Amino acid sequence: MTVRRRRAIAAFGAVAVLGGIAFAAPTSAAKPGKTTDIQILAFNDFHGNLEPPSGSSGTVQTGVGPDGKPVTVPAGGVEYLATHLDAAREGHENTVTVAAGDIIGASPLLSAAFHDEPTIDAMEKLGLDMTAVGNHEFDEGIDELRRIQFGGCHETDGCADPANPYDGADFPLLGANVVDKNTGLPALAPVWVKNFDGARVGFIGMTLEGTPNIVAKEGIKNLAFKDEVKTANLYAGLLRLMGVKSIVVLLHEGGLPASNTYNYDCDSPGPGDGVSGPITDIAKNLDSSIDLVVTGHTHQSYVCNIPDPKGNPRMVTSGSSFGRLFTEINVTYDHKTRDILRTSVAASNHVVTRDVAKADDQTDVITKYKELVDPIASRQIGYISGDMPGRGSTKPESPLGDLIADSQLAATSAADKGGAVIALMNPGGVRSDLVFKAAGAEGDGVVTYGEAFTVQPFNNNLTTISLTGAQIVTVLQQQYSGSNAGSPKVLQPSEGFTYTVDNSKAGADKIVTESVKLNGVALDPAATYRVTVNIFLADGGDGFAELAKGTDRLVGGLDIDALEAWFTANTSPGSPAAPLPANRITFI
Repeated sequence: MTVRRRRAIAAFGAVAVLGGIAFAAPTSAAKPGKTTDIQILAFNDFHGNLEPPSGSSGTVQTGVGPDGKPVTVPAGGVEYLATHLDAAREGHENTVTVAAGDIIGASPLLSAAFHDEPTIDAMEKLGLDMTAVGNHEFDEGIDELRRIQFGGCHETDGCADPANPYDGADFPLLGANVVDKNTGLPALAPVWVKNFDGARVGFIGMTLEGTPNIVAKEGIKNLAFKDEVKTANLYAGLLRLMGVKSIVVLLHEGGLPASNTYNYDCDSPGPGDGVSGPITDIAKNLDSSIDLVVTGHTHQSYVCNIPDPKGNPRMVTSGSSFGRLFTEINVTYDHKTRDILRTSVAASNHVVTRDVAKADDQTDVITKYKELVDPIASRQIGYISGDMPGRGSTKPESPLGDLIADSQLAATSAADKGGAVIALMNPGGVRSDLVFKAAGAEGDGVVTYGEAFTVQPFNNNLTTISLTGAQIVTVLQQQYSGSNAGSPKVLQPSEGFTYTVDNSKAGADKIVTESVKLNGVALDPAATYRVTVNIFLADGGDGFAELAKGTDRLVGGLDIDALEAWFTANTSPGSPAAPLPANRITFI
């Protein structure tokens, strides 16, 4: 066993093992009448954003101005996050730092080029004690995730630093509801117990049950993702059997607050009334023995009291994304009952402002890897005349999403490349904006390869398939139905493909069938059309099962290469690309 693994396990104190699960055994007698104050610091959806993110991804809304427009402040960057966390820990003898998934995956080039090893290094240095896994931890499959946990060189790319091979994460990545189909056993560690001088707190880590719908299928084909409530309640019961009554769930699933202001009161008019989405039903059904729920996935900010099955308020939190916020939670442990006093739980989100000193050890991490990746990241590939909102768009169709679809159509329209006449891009694959203002020395309006990669970090192959006109309409209907009924996923269309969405209708009926046209001509339901999507969508990802029925599949080049080729062919310093109007979909 390596020194790093011994150090990680030592954090449990004395350990008892039940069914391969590590639990802290008692280290001291209970202290009747005494309490212990415990601080829990949490964040989620970091996505390898070591440097301060740009555009809308690098701001936090603090309110609404007199003009009705959002008031924002710059936020994020691991150098600042580490400093804020250190300051928050001051005066707290018993503190633990946790995360609710997507710490890695969908990362900017600085981390992604090295398979997110830089982010693991940064997380260790800022004192992360443990994290739940999210869907993006599975972007490269379970084998790669296990390498991230336990160390070793990448199977294909080897070691970034052969003299110092990657030695794994010194904190556990928990996935209680991730099960090996072949053995029926947990594929990852399910729980972690922290012992604060006799005050034991158990953490259950989970990703969302719907993970298979939003990651590439090949790397998870031998895994099953179980129901969040049933899993948490099972492990809560096991923890109680082992004498651990203070229980925290870290869940990579979340909700949608009624306001984007980071400190919005979502307990108004009543507990939890200001938040909606999957987390509300989950929280209401988690066993009442669970004291706190830390969530993620939706990239939203909230601190709410959602009633448990007994009707008692229970804190549910989320800290936005990209290291822009962290959540401070303070609880009191009663040694007589060996449980957290529910009335003691207090939480608040804090902005990771950039007006504090940078953490030197984080600067060292960034500098080390920037020197290695900069020749690639700083390469200029194109030019824009203004901001191109993608992830930060306030509308379902975005200028950058449309441009990406255009680039994919251009890359696959030739007969020998696929003969595509339509391209569709999933909105979740657009990870950032393209910002006009220079981020470095490249100059305003210049698009670098690193910036383009931040927008499209998955290295998905473009895939051209044949679909009938009727199937294409079904694909559009699946944006609003099935698994997408509660959270629509509006595909970004290429130039010439237009249709209308009727928001007075529900589900599949939102698509006005007769409005679906290609270059002004209504689709023929019986005719066959060549359609390009990325391979994630072609395999039915994001709930688009109809795309998986496409025939005559031709797998082509990478999505990021198509975007670079489009910029190279269509822009220059004197002829930059203007933001598209994003009007291919009409909403009525």
